[in-house]
Amino acid sequence: MNLERVNQIIDSYSADQACSLAILQEIQQENNYLPREALEEVAQRLGIPRGHVYALATFYRTFSLKPKGKYRVRVCLGTACHVHGGPTILESFERALGIKAGESTPDGTFSLEAASCLGACAQAPYVQVNEEPHNLVTPVGVAEVIKVYAARGKAA
Repeated sequence: MNLERVNQIIDSYSADQACSLAILQEIQQENNYLPREALEEVAQRLGIPRGHVYALATFYRTFSLKPKGKYRVRVCLGTACHVHGGPTILESFERALGIKAGESTPDGTFSLEAASCLGACAQAPYVQVNEEPHNLVTPVGVAEVIKVYAARGKAA
């Protein structure tokens, strides 16, 4: 985590308390999570209690206090996806990655999440890796999705 970059982000919002959520979003986007040091810097620079900043960071599900993988795999478990095998797809990812939903691989390449709905019902079962869609995913297709991103991770 780069504290200088955190301060640049805060400065870009003129250290305005009303922009605290936007500041946290941008910090998370850069780090894939909200480091403790960054939260403390936000509190100090915006002049708000640390507890308030932590409350924001823990209230909104988009924020994470734990490092996320480079590739955030979100498996939809909404009604249409559930009916079309979403839970089986999630289990396939858990087995293939060796982690449970809510965890990250030890090497930091993948994070796995169960999503209540990703709004792609006609494409069920649906998986999103970062912002990239994967439609009509099958248990066999899970291995292919992992293979593509694992190769990208090695190339980076």
